[in-house]
Amino acid sequence: MSEPVVWLTIFVLSVFVGIEVIAKVSSTLHTPLMSGANAIHGIILLGAVIVTGTTDDGVALAVGLVAIVLAAINMVGGFVVTDRMLRMFTRPRGKAADR
Repeated sequence: MSEPVVWLTIFVLSVFVGIEVIAKVSSTLHTPLMSGANAIHGIILLGAVIVTGTTDDGVALAVGLVAIVLAAINMVGGFVVTDRMLRMFTRPRGKAADR
């Protein structure tokens, strides 16, 4: 087998495993998992910035810029989803809640 076929096979299998794992997560565990994923996305964003900053090649710079933009969108989206999930578990502030 050629190396690209092996990598494609690993990618497809990891997609199926990821879908199965995520589908089995209960809603109470979703927020802590998203917080951990946000931390990982922050590390990915930092790595993309560092690697892109050290290159002189135009193609690598373009790919790095795309990686930075996508990592930033992914990280901000994760924070938005986590914030929305956390708001679901808070009590509304009103006159009855202040007593």
